[in-house]
Parts: sequence; structure tokens; C-alpha cells
Amino acid sequence: MRRPRSFEELCRRTAALGLAVRGAFHPEPHELGIELPPSMTEGTCVLLGFTGSVQWPVFARSVEAHDGLPHPLDRWSRRIIEPLARDFEAMVFYPSGTPRLPFQRLAARCEPVHSSPIGLLVHVQWGLWHAYRAALLLGERIDVPAAIPSAPPCSTCSAKPCLSACPVGAFTTNGFDVEACAKHVQSAAGVDCRELGCRARRACPVGAEFRYVADQARFHMKAFLLSVQR
Repeated sequence: MRRPRSFEELCRRTAALGLAVRGAFHPEPHELGIELPPSMTEGTCVLLGFTGSVQWPVFARSVEAHDGLPHPLDRWSRRIIEPLARDFEAMVFYPSGTPRLPFQRLAARCEPVHSSPIGLLVHVQWGLWHAYRAALLLGERIDVPAAIPSAPPCSTCSAKPCLSACPVGAFTTNGFDVEACAKHVQSAAGVDCRELGCRARRACPVGAEFRYVADQARFHMKAFLLSVQR
């Protein structure tokens, strides 16, 4: 086993598995919010995830996508990321696992992302069409690209179509009405959201060309409904 010699090598290895390196940074002490072994306190944090529908076909062809068992995307992520982490002698953390890292705050450290009116992080290129699947913590500091400063795209969007596009007004300045959203999506009137994904999300003009393909949108909407039914 050996650690990555460069950020570029890590990107190549990750892309070959069907994921994207979303960004990386050198965390300050205690920035991750968890206790770390001494060997990991001055390392590099690397975020992995999806960008648009670029990586979706790899998961869609996987065993997990078709075996009918719960949490297919989480299980696929762990299957491909765990060997990568072992190969690079890295610790790995997942958004749905424990201990839980502040992924949104960490993303802002290494990518041009900002809070959106509907609570999702909006990326200046990918818009609302991106996701984080894991964070790798390498024991050493490797050279990584500097974060690109950017202005929040929502600050110049006066119409805020994401707030008005929802048929049941589930998104407001007071937060997200999960119950109203789920009830609508499960109804006969919610077929558009079930088949093509959240209308509020689709209304955002930023990165519209990277919207999820139909089967990807259906997958995530089904996962959302299962999560609120528990």
C-alpha cells in the first residue's frame, strides 16, 4: 500500500471508480469537529461526490442498483471507497455515517458553493445538481488547488424561482415543510416531481444544463420518500 503522490493521482483514481474529487483543503486543528489520531492532525481532507449526471451511469450499472436491498447508493459508495481509503492509508467519513462531519461547511472550504434559499448548497458551475458521497482524511499534506473565490449566485437572482415553483409551497424563509412535500409527491398530482425530480430544484437557473437525468431524479425522489416514511 502507498499513499497518493499527488492530487492529480488521487483525482485519476477516484474518477476511474465513478466518483469525482469535489475539492480538498488542509483542515485546521479541530475543524472537522472530531478527535483525530495524532498521525492525522496535519493532513489533507478530500471530498468525493457526484457532479450532475456525469458519474451516475457507473452506479446505475452496479449490483447495488439492482439487488433490491435498502440503501443501494450508500452501499455502493462504501464498496468502492473503502478500498481506495485503505490504499491511500486514509480515514473515510460518510454523510450518513458516524461520526458525522459538517459536510456543508467543509465543502465551502474547498469549492465555490453557497447556501441557497431552499437549503441546498448551490455550486457556481453545477448549480443544485451535485452531491457529496464521502470525505477522505489523508495523514499527510499534499498540494491541492486553492479554493476559487466566488459570489453567491442567489444574491443576484431577484426572482428566486426556487421558492415559488413548489406546487405546495413547501419551501419558505422559515424552512422546508417535509410533510407537505412528501404528501404531494405521493399523490396523483405529484407525478411530475416523482418522475423528474423536485420542481423547486429544477427552477433554479444556475447549472440548469447539469440537471439529473430522469432515472437519477426518480431514484433520489424515491429515496426521499423512503426516508420520511421511517
